[in-house]
Amino acid sequence: MDFSVIIPARYASSRLPAKLLKDIHGKPLIQLTYENAINSGANRVIIATDDKRIEVVANDFGALTCMTDEYHTSGTSRVAQVLEVLDIDDDEIIVNVQGDEPMLDPSVIDQVANNLATSPMHMATLCEQITNKTQYLDPNCVKVVFSKVGKALYFSRSAIPFFREAKDFDLKLCFKHVGIYACRARFIKQYPIMDSSSYEQVEKLEQLTVLNEGFDIHVALACASIGHGVDMQRDLDKVRKELS
Repeated sequence: MDFSVIIPARYASSRLPAKLLKDIHGKPLIQLTYENAINSGANRVIIATDDKRIEVVANDFGALTCMTDEYHTSGTSRVAQVLEVLDIDDDEIIVNVQGDEPMLDPSVIDQVANNLATSPMHMATLCEQITNKTQYLDPNCVKVVFSKVGKALYFSRSAIPFFREAKDFDLKLCFKHVGIYACRARFIKQYPIMDSSSYEQVEKLEQLTVLNEGFDIHVALACASIGHGVDMQRDLDKVRKELS
């Protein structure tokens, strides 16, 4: 199965400025994410950035890069611009890997690409079991509920599903969304012309626009550990500790 990985790599970050260039044991964070993608079954890996500083660093460790505009409000929008610039077939599967996932197992990238290839749905993504109530209540942990056939019903920063009776609380029903997506190139090209839904605007979750437009998103449990994504300094500290 042929697929490409595109890594949106935005320089600005309100909670941890220039986080993709932060050092992790001698390598910038973005390099670790790139190396994980290279070790997957992808035909090619492209770093899509809006900043020359990331481009220079990425080129130094041998990555293929594509410069994109600064105006993008989501990773999918940035990936769509890459598809406008590069000659990529409309049928090709594109896996969107967030640049701030330095511990992502390569097998997970292969999994989400394969899930899309074998599903009639328009997009594929992954999830992990939530392991404690603190994580379940954390708005930085995006939750997802999905049907028995793996069709996403909703994503939220709120605690979903909500347990009306405290005695019914069951972590086996609680899943954390993993921000990795697979779509065919033609579908991604449609994304910039979709109307940003009110749900996306209030939750700040781009996949809610896809659901609002009536498209289906396939969800499955990740086949391997995702590790820690990096949003804040405490996340970076955790990654450095675990990779030491």
